[in-house]
Amino acid sequence: MELNLFVKDCESVGIDGLIIPDLPVEIYKDNYQTIFDKYNLLNMFLITPQTSNKRIRFIDKISNGFIYMVSSYSITGAVNSFTKEQIDYFERINKMNLNSSLLIGFGISNKQTYNAAIKHSNGTIIGSAFIKHLKEFGVKKVSDFVKKIRD
Repeated sequence: MELNLFVKDCESVGIDGLIIPDLPVEIYKDNYQTIFDKYNLLNMFLITPQTSNKRIRFIDKISNGFIYMVSSYSITGAVNSFTKEQIDYFERINKMNLNSSLLIGFGISNKQTYNAAIKHSNGTIIGSAFIKHLKEFGVKKVSDFVKKIRD
C-alpha cells in the first residue's frame, strides 16, 4: 500500500507530524490512525471558528499532536491585529480545557499578531510571512525573521 511506504519514509527521514487539511477526521480514525501510530507519525487537525464544540472534543480525543486553530475563515496572510470575534473564539477554545496543545495559524505575520496569539495558545504557525521572508532574504537569514517576531 502506498500509504505504508509514505509514512515509513516519513519516519525514516525524521518527519514526526503531518497536516493534511482535507483528510476528514472520521476517515483518519477509521482508516489511517493505526498506520500513522505504527510509524510514530502524528496527524494534526485544523479547527476554525465555525467548528462545533462536539467536533472539537472528538478531534481532541483522537489527536496525538497539536490542534491547529485557524484564526479565521478567510485566507492565510498578514493582518495587523485580531478582531474581537477571533479573540472570543480563542477564549472559547481555551475554556474547553482540551488535552491537545493549541497552535494558532493564519494571519500571524509580525510581533503584534504573534504576541496576541501566544496569549491564547501554546504556540503559533507562521506561513505566508515566513515564505515571503525566505524568498527575500534566503535561508541564511531565518534567525533574523524569528528574532524580529519573538524579541
